[in-house]
Amino acid sequence: MNNPKPETPAPSQLSDAASLDAAADQAIAACGGDARALLIANEFLEREMEEQVSRG
Repeated sequence: MNNPKPETPAPSQLSDAASLDAAADQAIAACGGDARALLIANEFLEREMEEQVSRG
């Protein structure tokens, strides 16, 4: 049986703590539930942003 995913409210509709929880849930879901993949993706994005800032 196909169980649809519950809709996550938009971050603007939540308190700060709930917004962070929702954002974390969305990020983990985007990586297929693999927290390690999320950490790797985050590291990649941090390095890319540092390169952009250093270039001006």
